[in-house]
Amino acid sequence: MKIVIIGGTGLIGSKAAERLRAQGHDVLAASPSSGVDTITGAGLDDALKGADVVVDVANGPNFEDNAIMEFFRTSTGNVMAAEKAAGVGQHVALSIVGADRIPDSGYMRAKVAQEDLVKAAGVPYTIVRATQFFEFTSAIAHGGSRGEAIHLPSAMMQSIAADDVAAAVADAAMAAPANGTYDIAGPDKIRQDDMVRQMLAADGDTREVITDPSATYFGAAVTDTSLVPLGDARIGKINYADWLAARPTA
Repeated sequence: MKIVIIGGTGLIGSKAAERLRAQGHDVLAASPSSGVDTITGAGLDDALKGADVVVDVANGPNFEDNAIMEFFRTSTGNVMAAEKAAGVGQHVALSIVGADRIPDSGYMRAKVAQEDLVKAAGVPYTIVRATQFFEFTSAIAHGGSRGEAIHLPSAMMQSIAADDVAAAVADAAMAAPANGTYDIAGPDKIRQDDMVRQMLAADGDTREVITDPSATYFGAAVTDTSLVPLGDARIGKINYADWLAARPTA
């Protein structure tokens, strides 16, 4: 198949492209650097000519509430219209577990808006909702930094390795459209504060992690049910301890 990956040069896109090429598919990694701009639409029609599947793992450059909403609405709207015109057989979108359960997060609201556009476009689709990536743990620590300490909630997490996310996205691209949504998550449930503690310990970082019931997740209040699958989910193969041990050292 010809598979176009929007955001194909990023963390998940590049890993998914490698997997799909290994299966013999013709993969186009589409991004502004390759001449495909989903905001202006430049290069989009040409990229989608003859495409069987489009995988969208793109992310916006600015996470401010209004900016990220505008990005996903504009980009997704342009991509879905171009897919419909080109007769693309399936759209695979990567979203976030719990996006609809954290309405005070502008980013999560934008992901829900993206999902709604995909569902309404009239193109067969599969939405893969992933939990937070292990690779995002350092950003969580940074977001909770208060001087020499890190303040975090104890909300339950079930984070997943980017390699497992890429595998799930690639599998979805090769399968028939689900015309629905399913969740993917890592094998272990770990509380957010403990997850960061484990990373700091592995890095020899002596900063203290303070469990703070008033702390938020990038400005949004979260509970034990906010960021984890609440029903069936596909479970990744890589656990957090093994991922920590296998990371390249600086």
